[in-house]
Amino acid sequence: MKTLRNSLLQNIQGKKVLFLFLLTNTVYATMLFITIPKVMSFSNGMRLLDMQPLGYDHEYVHSLFRTLGPEGRHAYLYHQIPLDMVYPFLFGISYCLVLAYFLNKFNRLKPPLVYVCLLPIIVGIADYFENFGVVYLLNTYPEISNGMVTFSLVFTLVKSMGTLLYFLILVGLLVLLLLRTLRK
Repeated sequence: MKTLRNSLLQNIQGKKVLFLFLLTNTVYATMLFITIPKVMSFSNGMRLLDMQPLGYDHEYVHSLFRTLGPEGRHAYLYHQIPLDMVYPFLFGISYCLVLAYFLNKFNRLKPPLVYVCLLPIIVGIADYFENFGVVYLLNTYPEISNGMVTFSLVFTLVKSMGTLLYFLILVGLLVLLLLRTLRK
């Protein structure tokens, strides 16, 4: 897997990683503070599907979409989802490079640890499939397929667990880097 390692090494310059990290988090902040609250203003306190890390069921989806009403479903489909179709790509690339950057600081950007850098890309792919499921569900409402709810749910859970695992690994690396710096 020299190709993966070489690709990462060519792209982990500090400024490039920082730029992608800031861009990714600007998009995330826009969703968190603008588009998600806009959709949730129609939800009567119910959380959006992609904000349910422990999942949801058919009844929850139906109840959420009914509560959102036509305007809320429109805001979800045409305001939140478009931005959430950009974010997974940025998340996958930038967080892959962030992890590679810190692994390289420990001279550990080689097998088997180099493969951990693929985790954010897997999370991004899961986020896309989750989004495809949500778009389908929104477009077919009030007919909500149990199979499509399950499809979307599986990718919501993969995204959530992968994200949690990624940040645990990243925090662990940062703690190790801090300890190494303090020892010097």
